[in-house]
Amino acid sequence: MSEEGFENDESDYQTLPRARVSQRQRGLGWFLFGGWKVLCSSCCDCLVHVCRRKKELKARTVWLGCPEKCEEKFPKNAIKNQKYNVFTFVPGVLYQQFKFFLNLYFLVVSCSQFVPSLKIGYLYTYWAPLGFVLAVTMVREAVDEVRRYQRDKEMNSQLYSKLTMRGKIQVKSSDIQVGDLIIVEKNQRIPADMIFLRTSEKNGACFIRTDQLDGETDWKLKVAVACTQRLPAVGDLFSISAYVYAQKPQLDIHSFEGNFTREDTDPQIHESLSIENTLWASTVVASGTVIGVVIYTGKETRSVLNTSYAKNKVGLLDLELNRLTKALFLAQVVLSVVMVALQGFVGPWFRNLFRFVVLFSYIIPISLRVNLDMGKAAYGWMIMKDENIPGTVVRTSTIPEELGRLVYLLTDKTGTLTQNEMIFKRLHLGTVSYGTDTMDEIQNHIAQSYAQPSSSSTNGSASSWKTQTSGPKVRKSVSSRIHEAVKAIALCHNVTPVYESHAGVNGEAETAEADQDFSDDNRTYQASSPDEVALVRWTESVGLTLVNRDLTSLQLKTPSGQILSFYILQIFPFTSESKRMGIIVREESTGDITFYMKGADVAMASIVQYNDWLEEECGNMAREGLRTLVVAKKSLSEEQYQDFENRYNQAKLSIHDRTLKVAAVLESLEREMELLCLTGVEDQLQADVRPTLELLRNAGIKIWMLTGDKLETATCIAKSSHLVSRNQDIHVFRPVSNRGEAHLELNAFRRKHDCALVISGDSLEVCLRYYEHEFVELACQCPAVVCCRCSPTQKAQIVKLLQQHTANRTCAIGGC
Repeated sequence: MSEEGFENDESDYQTLPRARVSQRQRGLGWFLFGGWKVLCSSCCDCLVHVCRRKKELKARTVWLGCPEKCEEKFPKNAIKNQKYNVFTFVPGVLYQQFKFFLNLYFLVVSCSQFVPSLKIGYLYTYWAPLGFVLAVTMVREAVDEVRRYQRDKEMNSQLYSKLTMRGKIQVKSSDIQVGDLIIVEKNQRIPADMIFLRTSEKNGACFIRTDQLDGETDWKLKVAVACTQRLPAVGDLFSISAYVYAQKPQLDIHSFEGNFTREDTDPQIHESLSIENTLWASTVVASGTVIGVVIYTGKETRSVLNTSYAKNKVGLLDLELNRLTKALFLAQVVLSVVMVALQGFVGPWFRNLFRFVVLFSYIIPISLRVNLDMGKAAYGWMIMKDENIPGTVVRTSTIPEELGRLVYLLTDKTGTLTQNEMIFKRLHLGTVSYGTDTMDEIQNHIAQSYAQPSSSSTNGSASSWKTQTSGPKVRKSVSSRIHEAVKAIALCHNVTPVYESHAGVNGEAETAEADQDFSDDNRTYQASSPDEVALVRWTESVGLTLVNRDLTSLQLKTPSGQILSFYILQIFPFTSESKRMGIIVREESTGDITFYMKGADVAMASIVQYNDWLEEECGNMAREGLRTLVVAKKSLSEEQYQDFENRYNQAKLSIHDRTLKVAAVLESLEREMELLCLTGVEDQLQADVRPTLELLRNAGIKIWMLTGDKLETATCIAKSSHLVSRNQDIHVFRPVSNRGEAHLELNAFRRKHDCALVISGDSLEVCLRYYEHEFVELACQCPAVVCCRCSPTQKAQIVKLLQQHTANRTCAIGGC
């Protein structure tokens, strides 16, 4: 990198509006060499804007099972990914072909042969090659279009069970309407955006896979509306008078605001609806059978709103060929002028000039385009048939060669570079730390804490606690802290134990006896995060086992076989914004109410008390490549909880600014919490990830890792995966919060040579706000870049910045 710095003044790149061309020279040259395309595109855009004038989206009230009560007309629930129809196929393909100078040039030359004074050969010698090129292109586009049509037809023709007053009927996906009650089986695609009303799962919740919607492989937990889940049978959905108020369709797939109201009760039942009560179209049910009421269909679903219109993709090779064709045409014109000049500019010399242009037209080989298109088709076919990458689908056959021109590869860490299979490795209590070699000590402490006296006691928890506190003072302190930490980890999560059962949608558990036995042999855990599954499996290994969970309660089994029951009063799911999750439970035996919370250290540091050791130990674990979570708790009195519940329920029922109001109420509870422990979980690298990254780096591809993990964890994974070579320096970008600090740090970074960059999401945001161009220019010179603590929005922003500021091809994989 250059030794020169850059000045910090008010004329910095990002503080001024970007320079724009004030006026273009619209002469004959501009028109011939691209201006006509601009004019045509402008006209087409105007026509498309008029034809596609969008209907204003509005909030709606949807009655359960009564589509006829909907006053407005909603779009048909049909998927359409085709670029053309029967009438627009030929003109559309011709326009896409003749916007390239090569094809337009041969069209003009071929048309010139209809003029007798310019004719120099048979018509077929010019029209046959051009016709063959267009025929090959049309066949290729037709094949792609037929494939898209078949995929759409397959999706629209999928059959679903629809609940009616007279029972179940089969309907096609394209015939589903707003207000319909639809049954979706396990491993079946959800056909439209729905509110989750009922499930066959005993706990009133299910998991869905959203990889086709947001690219994330982790399962998402969805919760049924409590009012409809409690109904004795499915048919009772038609015996109640209820409706759903849903906000207008929006792009955001991570938020939803609505209300569920049942009118036939006194007083009326009102329940707030959030993202955990929704089932978005194009997701897949991963557990149980679900029933939902359709609220959005077709073009108003989240999946379609987040899908751009199909467009023709043009590869860099086609653009380069187009530029070379223009250069050859200029050379052709120069040669023609020279030939006319040798004859002398006498008589109809301009006619001879054009004849020479036609004669020299073979300088530009029309077969090149034919061979290129046929090569692309063969390349795409070979990719699909490659045995080393089974299941690969080539969705666009016009740009397969772009894979060989990648310069920047942007990748997520979890599940891409790593296996996304978590293993619990470390528990830190502040003064003492336990690793894999000392887990048996924790197991002994837990066994002693819950040891039963000889005479059985109905209050198992209280008696076990007395047994625990009867030891020496030091032993008592350590035991109590271990007990509280393990108990908090076993309670604060969204994990559901699943047993082999075949319950129907009516909710009759046909193997209820097996559920009550809580057998360890047939129990598996389901969760939206592998971190939570790893934590629950660890608590099971040390003696405290999660054996049952539903919407309102969960049960733990102690080493002595006792069952501890807890009522779930509130649960606060994890979000990428808050970086934490919490739960409020009431212990059945004592009635104690406790608020447990766990999350990232950056989110928990300001919430917990006595955290002087937290930052240092988080850094130590992160340098070992471990993912850290901070666990805390807060005891609540009955009055404190009732006050919070009233304010929280009132905020959840708000129609306007619900998210802000709920966050404000929750923030009032997240204060002065007791720090219990710090956990460390390991996510092992994928097989062969090291040689793969080395091969990519040796091929000249620059790899950027974008992750939400801590800086130390991301740096450790970058080194262990060989994302950063062994003899390469790493520049850790210091935290910056304003323009001056960003300027100084960028100048320091500019003086480094051939080093990898590690930067946090907060510092990245500051740099992009004030020095976007300079930062991207410097980062692009690095052999590798690691961005940690990145939100999904920042990941998308980085990809777009590379595409805008560089002329190179980029590829984003994983969660990027």
